[in-house]
Amino acid sequence: MNMRDRPLRVGLVSTSDRASSGVYKDEGLPGLKTWLDAALLTAWEGLERLIPDEQAVIEKALIDLVDSERCDLVLTTGGTGPALRDVTPEATLAVAHKEMPGFGEQMRQISLRFVATAILSRQVAVIRYHPDRTSGALIVNLPGQPKAIKETLEGLRDAEGKSIAGGIFAAVPYCIDLIGGPYVETDEAVCKAFRPKTALRPRDTLPLIRKP
Repeated sequence: MNMRDRPLRVGLVSTSDRASSGVYKDEGLPGLKTWLDAALLTAWEGLERLIPDEQAVIEKALIDLVDSERCDLVLTTGGTGPALRDVTPEATLAVAHKEMPGFGEQMRQISLRFVATAILSRQVAVIRYHPDRTSGALIVNLPGQPKAIKETLEGLRDAEGKSIAGGIFAAVPYCIDLIGGPYVETDEAVCKAFRPKTALRPRDTLPLIRKP
Protein backbone atom coordinates (compact mmCIF):
# COMPACT_ATOMS: atom_id res chain seq x y z
CA MET A 1 0.00 0.00 0.00
CA ASN A 2 1.20 3.49 -0.84
CA MET A 3 1.92 5.23 2.46
CA ARG A 4 -0.05 8.23 1.23
CA ASP A 5 -3.12 5.94 1.12
CA ARG A 6 -2.94 4.67 4.69
CA PRO A 7 -5.45 5.77 7.35
CA LEU A 8 -4.97 9.19 8.86
CA ARG A 9 -3.57 8.94 12.40
CA VAL A 10 -5.02 11.60 14.68
CA GLY A 11 -3.96 12.34 18.22
CA LEU A 12 -6.81 13.70 20.36
CA VAL A 13 -5.71 15.47 23.53
CA SER A 14 -7.99 16.99 26.16
CA THR A 15 -6.26 19.00 28.87
CA SER A 16 -8.26 19.50 32.05
CA ASP A 17 -7.34 19.10 35.71
CA ARG A 18 -10.90 18.32 36.77
CA ALA A 19 -11.89 16.06 33.87
CA SER A 20 -8.67 14.06 34.07
CA SER A 21 -9.23 13.52 37.80
CA GLY A 22 -12.87 12.44 37.32
CA VAL A 23 -14.53 15.52 38.84
CA TYR A 24 -16.65 15.89 35.71
CA LYS A 25 -17.05 14.16 32.37
CA ASP A 26 -14.76 15.30 29.58
CA GLU A 27 -16.62 16.72 26.56
CA GLY A 28 -13.65 17.64 24.42
CA LEU A 29 -12.64 14.18 23.20
CA PRO A 30 -16.21 13.07 22.31
CA GLY A 31 -16.75 16.40 20.53
CA LEU A 32 -13.62 15.94 18.43
CA LYS A 33 -14.47 12.34 17.51
CA THR A 34 -18.04 13.22 16.55
CA TRP A 35 -16.89 16.01 14.27
CA LEU A 36 -14.14 13.98 12.60
CA ASP A 37 -16.53 11.07 11.98
CA ALA A 38 -18.90 13.46 10.22
CA ALA A 39 -16.26 15.40 8.29
CA LEU A 40 -13.81 12.77 7.05
CA LEU A 41 -14.50 10.51 4.10
CA THR A 42 -11.14 8.78 4.30
CA ALA A 43 -10.34 6.24 6.99
CA TRP A 44 -8.88 7.58 10.23
CA GLU A 45 -7.82 6.25 13.60
CA GLY A 46 -7.70 8.23 16.82
CA LEU A 47 -5.34 8.01 19.78
CA GLU A 48 -6.78 9.67 22.87
CA ARG A 49 -5.14 11.36 25.83
CA LEU A 50 -7.03 12.93 28.77
CA ILE A 51 -4.44 14.74 30.87
CA PRO A 52 -4.13 17.50 33.50
CA ASP A 53 -3.07 21.08 32.84
CA GLU A 54 0.61 20.44 33.45
CA GLN A 55 3.02 21.73 30.82
CA ALA A 56 5.49 18.85 31.19
CA VAL A 57 2.67 16.30 30.90
CA ILE A 58 1.23 18.00 27.81
CA GLU A 59 4.64 18.20 26.16
CA LYS A 60 5.25 14.50 26.84
CA ALA A 61 1.87 13.55 25.35
CA LEU A 62 2.45 15.61 22.20
CA ILE A 63 5.96 14.23 21.69
CA ASP A 64 4.73 10.66 22.20
CA LEU A 65 1.84 11.08 19.74
CA VAL A 66 4.12 12.50 17.04
CA ASP A 67 7.44 10.75 17.59
CA SER A 68 6.31 7.30 18.79
CA GLU A 69 2.74 6.96 17.49
CA ARG A 70 3.55 8.84 14.26
CA CYS A 71 0.34 10.83 14.18
CA ASP A 72 -0.24 13.05 11.15
CA LEU A 73 -2.54 15.42 13.01
CA VAL A 74 -2.89 16.22 16.72
CA LEU A 75 -5.88 18.19 17.97
CA THR A 76 -5.86 19.51 21.52
CA THR A 77 -8.79 20.97 23.40
CA GLY A 78 -8.69 23.12 26.51
CA GLY A 79 -6.08 25.10 28.40
CA THR A 80 -5.69 28.04 26.00
CA GLY A 81 -6.96 30.94 28.13
CA PRO A 82 -5.09 33.46 30.30
CA ALA A 83 -5.49 31.61 33.61
CA LEU A 84 -2.38 30.44 35.45
CA ARG A 85 -3.12 26.76 34.73
CA ASP A 86 -3.77 27.35 31.00
CA VAL A 87 -0.48 26.15 29.51
CA THR A 88 -1.45 24.19 26.38
CA PRO A 89 -0.02 26.83 23.98
CA GLU A 90 3.27 26.95 25.92
CA ALA A 91 3.57 23.17 25.74
CA THR A 92 2.70 23.15 22.05
CA LEU A 93 5.27 25.81 21.15
CA ALA A 94 7.90 24.04 23.22
CA VAL A 95 7.71 20.91 21.04
CA ALA A 96 7.38 22.74 17.71
CA HIS A 97 9.70 22.89 14.75
CA LYS A 98 7.57 25.47 12.91
CA GLU A 99 4.74 27.76 13.99
CA MET A 100 1.62 28.15 11.81
CA PRO A 101 0.06 31.41 13.07
CA GLY A 102 -2.79 31.58 10.55
CA PHE A 103 -4.75 28.86 12.34
CA GLY A 104 -4.94 30.74 15.64
CA GLU A 105 -5.77 33.99 13.89
CA GLN A 106 -8.71 32.43 12.05
CA MET A 107 -10.04 30.63 15.14
CA ARG A 108 -10.18 33.89 17.05
CA GLN A 109 -11.92 35.63 14.15
CA ILE A 110 -14.64 32.95 14.17
CA SER A 111 -15.12 33.03 17.95
CA LEU A 112 -15.24 36.83 18.05
CA ARG A 113 -18.51 36.67 16.12
CA PHE A 114 -20.06 35.21 19.28
CA VAL A 115 -18.18 36.53 22.32
CA ALA A 116 -15.86 39.48 22.91
CA THR A 117 -13.81 37.34 25.28
CA ALA A 118 -12.59 35.27 22.31
CA ILE A 119 -9.74 37.75 22.12
CA LEU A 120 -8.41 36.14 25.32
CA SER A 121 -7.91 32.82 23.56
CA ARG A 122 -4.30 31.89 22.85
CA GLN A 123 -4.71 28.92 20.47
CA VAL A 124 -1.68 28.13 18.35
CA ALA A 125 -0.82 25.61 15.64
CA VAL A 126 2.59 24.15 14.88
CA ILE A 127 4.44 21.53 12.88
CA ARG A 128 6.52 18.87 14.59
CA TYR A 129 8.46 16.54 12.32
CA HIS A 130 8.78 12.82 12.91
CA PRO A 131 12.24 11.71 14.07
CA ASP A 132 13.28 10.50 10.60
CA ARG A 133 12.26 13.87 9.11
CA THR A 134 10.44 12.18 6.21
CA SER A 135 7.08 13.49 7.43
CA GLY A 136 5.50 15.35 10.30
CA ALA A 137 2.39 16.25 12.23
CA LEU A 138 0.23 19.34 12.38
CA ILE A 139 -0.66 20.16 16.01
CA VAL A 140 -3.63 22.48 16.53
CA ASN A 141 -4.99 23.88 19.80
CA LEU A 142 -8.79 24.06 19.74
CA PRO A 143 -11.38 25.50 22.16
CA GLY A 144 -12.74 23.37 24.97
CA GLN A 145 -16.48 23.24 24.21
CA PRO A 146 -17.99 20.95 21.52
CA LYS A 147 -19.98 23.82 19.97
CA ALA A 148 -16.88 25.99 19.67
CA ILE A 149 -14.84 23.06 18.36
CA LYS A 150 -17.40 22.51 15.59
CA GLU A 151 -17.56 26.21 14.69
CA THR A 152 -13.80 26.68 14.46
CA LEU A 153 -13.24 23.49 12.47
CA GLU A 154 -15.99 23.83 9.89
CA GLY A 155 -16.71 27.56 9.89
CA LEU A 156 -19.98 29.49 9.87
CA ARG A 157 -22.83 29.71 7.36
CA ASP A 158 -25.79 32.03 7.06
CA ALA A 159 -29.44 30.92 6.92
CA GLU A 160 -29.10 30.16 3.19
CA GLY A 161 -26.03 28.02 3.74
CA LYS A 162 -23.56 30.55 2.37
CA SER A 163 -20.17 30.59 4.08
CA ILE A 164 -19.60 33.69 6.20
CA ALA A 165 -16.41 32.54 7.98
CA GLY A 166 -14.12 29.79 6.78
CA GLY A 167 -13.27 26.99 9.20
CA ILE A 168 -9.67 26.06 9.79
CA PHE A 169 -10.05 22.41 8.75
CA ALA A 170 -10.40 23.43 5.11
CA ALA A 171 -6.64 23.98 5.09
CA VAL A 172 -5.69 20.89 7.10
CA PRO A 173 -5.69 18.18 4.37
CA TYR A 174 -3.36 20.14 2.09
CA CYS A 175 -1.10 20.97 5.02
CA ILE A 176 -0.88 17.24 5.77
CA ASP A 177 -0.03 16.64 2.09
CA LEU A 178 2.84 19.11 2.33
CA ILE A 179 4.36 17.50 5.41
CA GLY A 180 4.27 13.97 3.99
CA GLY A 181 1.03 12.59 5.41
CA PRO A 182 -1.80 10.61 3.79
CA TYR A 183 -4.24 12.11 1.30
CA VAL A 184 -7.35 13.16 3.24
CA GLU A 185 -10.81 13.67 1.73
CA THR A 186 -13.63 15.51 3.49
CA ASP A 187 -17.41 15.52 3.17
CA GLU A 188 -18.08 18.83 1.44
CA ALA A 189 -21.45 19.12 3.19
CA VAL A 190 -19.52 19.51 6.44
CA CYS A 191 -16.22 21.07 5.39
CA LYS A 192 -14.81 21.45 1.89
CA ALA A 193 -11.06 20.91 1.85
CA PHE A 194 -9.07 23.27 -0.34
CA ARG A 195 -6.19 22.13 -2.53
CA PRO A 196 -4.59 23.72 -5.59
CA LYS A 197 -5.73 21.99 -8.78
CA THR A 198 -2.27 20.48 -9.23
CA ALA A 199 -2.61 18.72 -5.85
CA LEU A 200 -6.01 17.11 -6.46
CA ARG A 201 -6.35 13.36 -6.96
CA PRO A 202 -9.22 11.62 -8.78
CA ARG A 203 -11.71 10.11 -6.35
CA ASP A 204 -11.39 6.65 -7.91
CA THR A 205 -7.68 6.50 -6.98
CA LEU A 206 -8.44 6.77 -3.24
CA PRO A 207 -8.82 3.28 -1.77
CA LEU A 208 -9.81 4.29 1.76
CA ILE A 209 -13.10 6.07 1.15
CA ARG A 210 -15.30 4.90 4.02
CA LYS A 211 -18.57 6.72 3.25
CA PRO A 212 -20.52 7.08 -0.03
